[in-house]
Amino acid sequence: MNVEQARFNMIEQQIRPWDVLDPSVLTLLGVIKREDFVPAAYRAMAFMDTEVPLPGGQQMLAPRVEARLLQELNVRRHERVLEIGAGSGYMAALLSHKARQVVTLEIVPELARLAAENLRRAAVANVNVVEGDGSKRLPTAGPFDVILLSGSVATVPQALLNELKVGGRLAAIVGQEPVMRATLVTRVGEAEFRSVELFDTVAPRLLGFDEPSRFHF
Repeated sequence: MNVEQARFNMIEQQIRPWDVLDPSVLTLLGVIKREDFVPAAYRAMAFMDTEVPLPGGQQMLAPRVEARLLQELNVRRHERVLEIGAGSGYMAALLSHKARQVVTLEIVPELARLAAENLRRAAVANVNVVEGDGSKRLPTAGPFDVILLSGSVATVPQALLNELKVGGRLAAIVGQEPVMRATLVTRVGEAEFRSVELFDTVAPRLLGFDEPSRFHF
């Protein structure tokens, strides 16, 4: 496989047509080597328009979804970011080049170790991988300028929204299969949040987050 040609094709044929037009994001996708964050057994899938299997039954999001979320969050250099769901560490690596500091939580111990090792090999110094459950009390202190849920949830917990600074943004894929929507929530006041639906997609569930009751009375 010609890796650089595959990377170029991923950007030009998958990502740019999905309304990812921010030059800084497109440049970053060419710099951060996605193949180095994919398990060796699935390296051939690194640039495909699909999710990539990870240990613990988890998956990397499709490249176009990662890129679009990164663009919509519009992370700035002075900002502090929290990611829920480190996975292989790839999204944290992308965020690290945009932000001052990234804290990424991972509930699966094997994945937390994998993410930390991948980020170390990529010489990413401003990401802290923390083993923990992002649906519970956070093991790291907020507030944050940006929160990204790298997976889907039925609803966004208010406790996570409360960890945003005023002016801060949270991105998540919200809903139930077959209908999920990437959503951007901005904290516009101490008790006021504005939500915008960005695009339709489907993503694996983040572990630990509650599902709505199926019982109706």
